[in-house]
Amino acid sequence: MNEVPSLCLWKEIDIPPAAFLSTPRMSQFPQFISGLDLANLVVSADLLQLSCGAIRDLHAEANPNQQLSVRHKLVRQPNCTTIAFATSPLCTKDHILQGGDLVSSSALKEEGFPLFESLCSEGNPSFSVHRAAINLFKAYFQELSLLRNQIHDSKTGELLLNSQLIVTGHSLGGSIASLFTLWLLDTIKRTSNRIKLPLCITFGSPLLGDQGLQRAISEHSKWNTFFLHVAANKDLVPRIFSTSQPSPRCKPFGTFFFCSELGCNCVDDPEVVSMLLRSTISQVSAEEMGIDDYSGIVKRLKARLILREDSQLGQPVLPPLRLGIILQLKAIGVDITAEQQQQQNNSINDLISELESHENRRAQKMKSIDGVEKLNRVKIKMACLEWYKKDCKARGIGYYDSYKNLYFSSDNDVTKHKKLLTNYWRKLVEDAERKPQKEGAYMRETWLYAGTNYRRMVEPLDIAEYYRQKGKRDYQTNGRSKHYILLEQWQKEHAEKLAGAPNDKKKQNVAGNLTEDSCFWMNVEEALIFCKQLKDGSDEEKQSARERLNVFEQYVMDEINNYAVSPEIFLGKSSFMNWWKDFQEIIETSHDSPLSGFMKNCRYCQYEKGQF
Repeated sequence: MNEVPSLCLWKEIDIPPAAFLSTPRMSQFPQFISGLDLANLVVSADLLQLSCGAIRDLHAEANPNQQLSVRHKLVRQPNCTTIAFATSPLCTKDHILQGGDLVSSSALKEEGFPLFESLCSEGNPSFSVHRAAINLFKAYFQELSLLRNQIHDSKTGELLLNSQLIVTGHSLGGSIASLFTLWLLDTIKRTSNRIKLPLCITFGSPLLGDQGLQRAISEHSKWNTFFLHVAANKDLVPRIFSTSQPSPRCKPFGTFFFCSELGCNCVDDPEVVSMLLRSTISQVSAEEMGIDDYSGIVKRLKARLILREDSQLGQPVLPPLRLGIILQLKAIGVDITAEQQQQQNNSINDLISELESHENRRAQKMKSIDGVEKLNRVKIKMACLEWYKKDCKARGIGYYDSYKNLYFSSDNDVTKHKKLLTNYWRKLVEDAERKPQKEGAYMRETWLYAGTNYRRMVEPLDIAEYYRQKGKRDYQTNGRSKHYILLEQWQKEHAEKLAGAPNDKKKQNVAGNLTEDSCFWMNVEEALIFCKQLKDGSDEEKQSARERLNVFEQYVMDEINNYAVSPEIFLGKSSFMNWWKDFQEIIETSHDSPLSGFMKNCRYCQYEKGQF
């Protein structure tokens, strides 16, 4: 008999078991259908047995007469460090339901406990947590802080461990384990890829929070994979908030390890998890299962795996997807017979059909999202716009004015390029905005340079399209997309530390640079309108227009001094040169300003050479 892999397997692959759902091998198939392989891998790695053992040892030391409290135990072993949490005495369904309402993150902040505030983001400004869990966490926060200090250096942000950290707990103790893990994930600084992040394993734990918490965790690029929730088919506690309310507010996150005497299955799709929590519990046999019950199930699963027992359906041939779903439902304890499947209105049959439809929808969605292919298309479209820009300049007109006036057939093709690029970047910015603060900031830095180039290249085309329509005014307020605003805001925040006078490299490359202010042409269009008001408007309009034009002159000169505008603005047919001609005809010959001196003396000829 071959030796079954032990905990050292995780040390070798250096990823938590839940992360296998995102590996290339697993991502080829619907995640629900790949769960059997992953579940067997989790069982074979001894992680569940190790966690159950730590919790059982902690329960053995409990005082049954003690009031409800949180207890913990830290165990260091050669291959891992385990922190187990438990409530004392054992938490019951009544304890959980009594504190069953939710507490919002904003309320926690008002109470002086903003511990998880960084999970919030502009797109997800708040979340709520199960009151019984967060109240216990707050009540024992001092003890939990001392525990964290044993494994985490608050100054450097590094874990003081050389091995995998497993945080585990049963029932409400599992909720404390999840909160403790979230706290660690938010404060750990990874100085190298060799530092392992904690893995949280809960047994029979109630759902922890609402959709806001689910979204906050799932929007972290990795956090969701570090939670493994074990739920037995007869355990009522993981399903309390799914079955006791008509519209449950609590939502799952992480990977769920559904198990029964017959087998096990891993699921990380939150919609499928919710369906299974609602539909796979027998109200007749439902009970509160202790850690000894879970330990027994885990041992039997390990024995079945060693003996390689495979369940046989003994049924007629079914479509592969439906057959896979039935296999997994049977593995987690759902009683499925051939007679039941033939009943069209049977609830189990409805569940199978619902899961089948969900997997088909997900598979179609995955087919339509090919990250590499989409990124390649984005690069190609940006290259097309670069070529378009150079071609327009060779014809003596900037790409802004060419697109605005639709001078050439190639101008129409640009609209298609612009649409694809805008859809891509709008989605990317929305995702970054929704992510929690730290994760969103890191995500932005990785592509901010490309996003800035996109904004400076494409937004002038949106402005051209906007002012192409007669009577349009104030693009900044009425026409500008939010994703441009955020891209500009993030770029400015990132560039503050780099602020300074233009360097020689910037001067030398000015001929090929994009105009840094992507709203430059909006200001030019508004200046053209001000010129008309200065010429034909009422006295009040003329006064306002004159003041606005003075501001515009200063703005343009500041951009020129910083080598922040493309020399294309000085091409003979550009809207900026049209503005200058109109402005010259209106202003007094005695008008003197830095910009008028620059323009009258044709110093823009030296500007393109970086010699201004």
